Amino acid sequence: VQLVESGGGLVQPGGSLNVSCAASPSILTANVMGWYRQAPGKERELVAVISSAGVADYKDSVMGRFTISRDGAKNAVHLQMNSLKVEDTALYYCNLRPAVAWPGSYNYWGQGTQVTVSP
Repeated sequence: VQLVESGGGLVQPGGSLNVSCAASPSILTANVMGWYRQAPGKERELVAVISSAGVADYKDSVMGRFTISRDGAKNAVHLQMNSLKVEDTALYYCNLRPAVAWPGSYNYWGQGTQVTVSP
């Protein structure tokens, strides 16, 4: 399975960006897709994820600013980021994993797309 990411870029504080990710081929069993990010010198952290059942979870600091959605038929996930802050700057990674993990279960990552928020 490949995760193909698109979007990201450079924006001023207060601006908006959208990042998208599509899995190919699609995975038909229950799964969770979403976004993690890693800033220089920091650990990778969860930003927002959404299950194939449509249940979403967000990092506290992005709640109310970011919205995650998915197209289940296409195993695609979209993250709309509004009111961006300098501290949102990071490399954003798409992730796909089973809804219920088991030993040796899959855990796919995209190559990462850069989001830079700068005056």
